[in-house]
Amino acid sequence: MAGLRLGPLLRYVDGELGTSATVWVETDRPSTVRVRCGDGGPGTASGSSRTFQIAGHHYALVPVTGLTPGAATPYEVLLDERRVWPPERSPFPPPVIRTPAPGGRELRVAFGSCRWAAPPEREQDPVGPDALDTLAVRLAADPGAERPDVLLLLGDQVYADAVSRATRRWLAARRDLRDPPGAQVGEYEEYTRLYDESWGDPEVRWLLSTVPSCMIFDDHDLIDDWNTSAAWLAGMRATAWWPERLASGLMSYWVYQHLGNLSPAQLAADPLYSAVRATPDGTEALRRGCAPTAPSPEGPRWSYRRDFGRVRLLMVDTRAARVLDEDKRAMLDEAAADWLREQALDGPGDYDHLLIGSSLPWLLPPLVHDAEAWSAALCRGVRGPRWARLAEKLRRRADLEHWAAFPASFARLAELIARVGSGPAAPATVCVLSGDVHHAYVAESARISTSPGARVFQLTCSPVHNAVHAVIRAGFRFGWSRAGRRLGRVLARHGRTGRPPVRWHRTGGPWFGNQLMTLTLRGRSARLRLDRARAGRGHGPARLTTVFDRDLTQDLTAE
Repeated sequence: MAGLRLGPLLRYVDGELGTSATVWVETDRPSTVRVRCGDGGPGTASGSSRTFQIAGHHYALVPVTGLTPGAATPYEVLLDERRVWPPERSPFPPPVIRTPAPGGRELRVAFGSCRWAAPPEREQDPVGPDALDTLAVRLAADPGAERPDVLLLLGDQVYADAVSRATRRWLAARRDLRDPPGAQVGEYEEYTRLYDESWGDPEVRWLLSTVPSCMIFDDHDLIDDWNTSAAWLAGMRATAWWPERLASGLMSYWVYQHLGNLSPAQLAADPLYSAVRATPDGTEALRRGCAPTAPSPEGPRWSYRRDFGRVRLLMVDTRAARVLDEDKRAMLDEAAADWLREQALDGPGDYDHLLIGSSLPWLLPPLVHDAEAWSAALCRGVRGPRWARLAEKLRRRADLEHWAAFPASFARLAELIARVGSGPAAPATVCVLSGDVHHAYVAESARISTSPGARVFQLTCSPVHNAVHAVIRAGFRFGWSRAGRRLGRVLARHGRTGRPPVRWHRTGGPWFGNQLMTLTLRGRSARLRLDRARAGRGHGPARLTTVFDRDLTQDLTAE
């Protein structure tokens, strides 16, 4: 009999009509997967799909249709007509598919990034309680409590280059860790271990089965500093193990994360998805589909758009779409930048809030911004080859590879946001949602015009479950200070970078710890809350405590 290996994950839920969804699963053998909603009587919403095979693993993404708008409908997963989820005597409430009501005007978006898999319950957690685990415990204890309508996971869902002790032992049983890439993931089967470990966590498994999710990768899903520079890429391509690591990382991302970002209509029109499902073993079709092709150096397009009523989400690939030649350096190649522009400008006045999901922050502490722009200028040769070599070493050692390190792309995004946010048809807010930097903060751009226009925010939340060194904490705090700003201007003069095309100031943070942000959008208002996971007293469970809660559409005090 077929069994459920991983999942179910509730992925896409129609944010406008509220009648369809998709549910992702991994099974232990080929089977027909059916998702059955409600009581199974006449008119019950359901969907089914045959599994497809990748590298000996079996998956299905099941489209569910006929859902009732504005309802919370329990569902079951059946393999070959045998119920496998929810399990008997589950300690968690039944998973449900919640659909928006017609004309619904409120949306709760929870987001964060950077999650090491939580250790087994019997082991002490070295980085403190997991924010996703803690959210799951809260929701399971009170199924009627306020919950996110969608969960945005903004990168580093798995760490291919920083595995747990248990995974290290598992790798050592497979191969000699003295050979490259050592105690890091090397190929597809080893990637599946990371997802088993991360999404098999009972609390997170239940949470992802009942809260829809949107995902995008960042560097650690492949490797630290992925696509930092042309010199970095040349060095990686010279190794024997990188091509397989890259192919396996992108293939596993497509299977475990990217497919669920797409709507049923997009899946039906996707040639790669059709090719994978059309053959008994889709491994080679997927490998070809994820292979690097021009103009993108690292494979197909990964950015996507979701509309939730009058809220538009544009999730942007800031890793694989890069142009790394120093003279043409860009965060997004021309095709990706054109896509972002077209989606943001499509239907002016059609949305009240624009969310730009970028794993990497657009607006950083001023000193960090200036340091990244300075290093980019030096690597481009404005101070000669000796400075260029020094700057490349510093760029890679200090992770100076955010939007500021791609000055033309930073300016282009600023120009696009100014265009979207100006005039009578402007949305109320434009929010760039990011992670990566292992702390959280809120920054607001200066008013982009004297006419009524959007409030523009950088909302950064990281990590969900990770750690940051004390030196890094001090550095980020210093980066916002007056002394840090002055030092940044010194670097800007040395690098001849000029002033950035937009001004911004911090209005909240920095905050450190395992945390999640929740953005509640109601009409043209936007409220932001930051919750931090804290250990319980004595032997009590961890809890989420609110450390920031403000209406973004009201004036905030600069800090």
